[in-house]
Amino acid sequence: MARLRLFASAREAAGTANAEFVGATVGEVLGAAVAEFGDEFAGVLGTCNVWVNGDQTDWDHAVGESDEVAVLPPVSGG
Repeated sequence: MARLRLFASAREAAGTANAEFVGATVGEVLGAAVAEFGDEFAGVLGTCNVWVNGDQTDWDHAVGESDEVAVLPPVSGG
């Protein structure tokens, strides 16, 4: 199972900061998360960057059992 870490609005939409999902790719892991967390999470996910083990990646990236998938919404500041 890949570990999913959620930040800011993604965490709020999911109702948790951490979860574990089975999937061979980032897309499969995130698809399982959408199935678990629902439409609000899916809407937020469309604006987020995804990182695997500290490196930004795309949804086709392969993941293993010990990988960490992080979902980071855009950050604004001033």
